[in-house]
Amino acid sequence: QVQLVESGGGLVQPGGSLRLFCVLSRNSFRIYDMGWYRQAPGKQRELVSIISSVGTTTYVESVKGRFTISRDDARNMMYLQMNSLKPEDTAVYYCYCNAKPRVSENLYDFWGQGTQDTVSS
Repeated sequence: QVQLVESGGGLVQPGGSLRLFCVLSRNSFRIYDMGWYRQAPGKQRELVSIISSVGTTTYVESVKGRFTISRDDARNMMYLQMNSLKPEDTAVYYCYCNAKPRVSENLYDFWGQGTQDTVSS
Protein backbone atom coordinates (compact mmCIF):
# COMPACT_ATOMS: atom_id res chain seq x y z
CA GLN A 1 0.00 0.00 0.00
CA VAL A 2 0.98 3.61 -0.59
CA GLN A 3 0.24 5.90 2.33
CA LEU A 4 -0.32 9.63 1.84
CA VAL A 5 -0.52 12.22 4.60
CA GLU A 6 -1.54 15.82 3.97
CA SER A 7 -0.70 18.87 6.03
CA GLY A 8 -0.71 22.64 5.69
CA GLY A 9 -4.42 23.34 5.72
CA GLY A 10 -6.01 26.00 7.86
CA LEU A 11 -7.96 29.23 8.01
CA VAL A 12 -6.97 32.11 5.75
CA GLN A 13 -8.57 35.37 4.67
CA PRO A 14 -9.66 35.96 1.08
CA GLY A 15 -6.66 36.93 -1.02
CA GLY A 16 -4.31 35.02 1.24
CA SER A 17 -2.10 32.01 0.56
CA LEU A 18 -1.68 28.48 1.83
CA ARG A 19 0.80 25.76 0.97
CA LEU A 20 -0.31 22.15 1.19
CA PHE A 21 2.10 19.29 1.71
CA CYS A 22 1.69 15.60 0.96
CA VAL A 23 4.21 13.04 2.15
CA LEU A 24 4.17 9.55 0.63
CA SER A 25 5.27 6.18 1.91
CA ARG A 26 5.98 4.23 -1.26
CA ASN A 27 6.31 0.72 0.20
CA SER A 28 7.85 -0.74 -3.00
CA PHE A 29 5.30 0.89 -5.31
CA ARG A 30 6.25 2.94 -8.35
CA ILE A 31 4.42 6.28 -8.30
CA TYR A 32 3.00 7.71 -11.51
CA ASP A 33 0.52 10.59 -11.44
CA MET A 34 0.08 12.62 -8.30
CA GLY A 35 -2.52 15.23 -7.61
CA TRP A 36 -4.90 17.13 -5.41
CA TYR A 37 -8.66 16.80 -5.21
CA ARG A 38 -11.06 18.77 -3.07
CA GLN A 39 -14.56 18.39 -1.74
CA ALA A 40 -16.66 21.30 -0.56
CA PRO A 41 -19.65 20.80 1.73
CA GLY A 42 -22.60 19.40 -0.20
CA LYS A 43 -20.57 18.96 -3.39
CA GLN A 44 -18.86 16.13 -5.18
CA ARG A 45 -15.13 15.66 -4.97
CA GLU A 46 -13.41 17.44 -7.86
CA LEU A 47 -9.97 17.34 -9.38
CA VAL A 48 -7.89 20.42 -8.62
CA SER A 49 -4.58 19.56 -10.23
CA ILE A 50 -2.54 16.63 -11.49
CA ILE A 51 1.20 16.31 -12.06
CA SER A 52 2.58 13.40 -14.06
CA SER A 53 5.76 11.48 -13.37
CA VAL A 54 7.52 13.64 -15.99
CA GLY A 55 6.20 16.89 -14.57
CA THR A 56 3.29 17.64 -16.88
CA THR A 57 0.66 19.60 -14.99
CA THR A 58 -3.04 20.20 -15.43
CA TYR A 59 -5.39 22.41 -13.43
CA VAL A 60 -9.11 22.87 -13.12
CA GLU A 61 -10.08 26.14 -14.79
CA SER A 62 -11.12 27.81 -11.55
CA VAL A 63 -7.60 27.65 -10.05
CA LYS A 64 -5.46 28.35 -13.11
CA GLY A 65 -3.01 31.16 -12.45
CA ARG A 66 -3.53 30.92 -8.69
CA PHE A 67 -2.46 27.39 -7.71
CA THR A 68 0.83 25.65 -8.48
CA ILE A 69 1.43 21.93 -8.06
CA SER A 70 4.89 20.42 -7.70
CA ARG A 71 6.52 17.20 -6.60
CA ASP A 72 9.88 16.09 -5.24
CA ASP A 73 10.24 12.37 -5.84
CA ALA A 74 13.58 12.19 -4.04
CA ARG A 75 11.87 13.39 -0.86
CA ASN A 76 8.56 11.59 -1.54
CA MET A 77 6.74 14.90 -1.33
CA MET A 78 4.10 16.79 -3.28
CA TYR A 79 3.02 20.39 -2.79
CA LEU A 80 0.17 22.70 -3.71
CA GLN A 81 0.86 26.42 -3.49
CA MET A 82 -2.45 28.26 -3.33
CA ASN A 83 -2.46 32.03 -3.83
CA SER A 84 -5.22 34.61 -4.14
CA LEU A 85 -7.55 32.31 -2.27
CA LYS A 86 -11.30 32.79 -2.56
CA PRO A 87 -14.14 31.67 -0.28
CA GLU A 88 -15.15 29.16 -2.96
CA ASP A 89 -11.80 27.42 -2.47
CA THR A 90 -13.00 26.30 0.95
CA ALA A 91 -12.96 22.50 0.98
CA VAL A 92 -11.25 19.41 2.28
CA TYR A 93 -8.20 18.86 0.08
CA TYR A 94 -7.07 15.31 -0.63
CA CYS A 95 -3.71 14.09 -1.82
CA TYR A 96 -3.89 11.44 -4.56
CA CYS A 97 -1.58 9.22 -6.51
CA ASN A 98 -1.70 6.20 -8.77
CA ALA A 99 0.96 3.57 -8.48
CA LYS A 100 2.04 0.09 -9.49
CA PRO A 101 3.58 -2.52 -7.22
CA ARG A 102 6.95 -3.62 -8.58
CA VAL A 103 5.72 -7.17 -9.25
CA SER A 104 2.51 -6.23 -11.08
CA GLU A 105 1.29 -4.15 -14.01
CA ASN A 106 -1.93 -3.23 -12.22
CA LEU A 107 -2.38 0.48 -11.48
CA TYR A 108 -3.97 1.41 -8.16
CA ASP A 109 -5.37 4.67 -6.79
CA PHE A 110 -4.44 5.91 -3.32
CA TRP A 111 -5.81 8.77 -1.25
CA GLY A 112 -4.87 10.68 1.84
CA GLN A 113 -7.24 11.48 4.68
CA GLY A 114 -7.68 15.11 3.68
CA THR A 115 -6.89 18.50 5.17
CA GLN A 116 -9.43 21.27 5.72
CA ASP A 117 -8.84 24.64 4.10
CA THR A 118 -11.18 27.49 4.99
CA VAL A 119 -11.12 30.85 3.24
CA SER A 120 -13.13 33.36 5.21
CA SER A 121 -12.94 36.88 6.57
